[in-house]
Amino acid sequence: MNAGASPTVKSAMRTLDIIEYIVARPSGVVAQDIAAALAIPVSSLSYLLATLVERDYLKREGRRYLPGPGLDRLRAPFKEMTLEERVTPLVRSLRLHLNETVSFFVRVGWEMKALVTETAEQSLRYSIRVGTRTPMHCLAGGKAMLAALSPEEFERYLAEATLSSFTARTIFDEAVLRAEINEIRACGIARTYEEYTPGIRGIGKVLMVDDMPLGAFAVAIPIPRCDAQLEERTIEQLTETVRLFANL
Repeated sequence: MNAGASPTVKSAMRTLDIIEYIVARPSGVVAQDIAAALAIPVSSLSYLLATLVERDYLKREGRRYLPGPGLDRLRAPFKEMTLEERVTPLVRSLRLHLNETVSFFVRVGWEMKALVTETAEQSLRYSIRVGTRTPMHCLAGGKAMLAALSPEEFERYLAEATLSSFTARTIFDEAVLRAEINEIRACGIARTYEEYTPGIRGIGKVLMVDDMPLGAFAVAIPIPRCDAQLEERTIEQLTETVRLFANL
């Protein structure tokens, strides 16, 4: 390497080369032509292409690869992005920092809908499908959202919602739930302990923008891993994530 030259990462350079090559050929190009043009081994190319397709930076039509909608998102002004597009990188960052399953939920009626989710890369892990709806009272993200409701809306929730029991630890007593929500309002962090899924501890924090709750981030941790140190680190990461969104 020449003195003063900046080091590069081969896989990153190849990824950028692939994107630039395909963008210059918007009608599409097959993998063999990409490999030949960029001198990338087919075995390495297949993994890079699969990753780019998974992240929507490329799309595949038959054997041909074309520019994907993810590239348009990179050019779009932040305020024109959907909420899903704005929180996805933050959910992914949380998962990378904690290596636990992280989700962002939005409220739909008296339920929480999983808008974005990233699953932990560990053998013992929790998983949830995007689009899954769950009652608010048994999820950490749901409790975080309940604590952000106005007093009037929270009372309406208690009057209208069905507080079903899912496990032996589900809190469905109105007085107990009311007391817990008051505690969450005071500390800003919601917790669950096997209230929806046995063996899972949940930690959540609401995302507030202009005094309005947009949704809630939540981390699901198998109880055997959820010690005091990991819980403290999770709370720190959730707090920092909400701060980052507010400053964007």
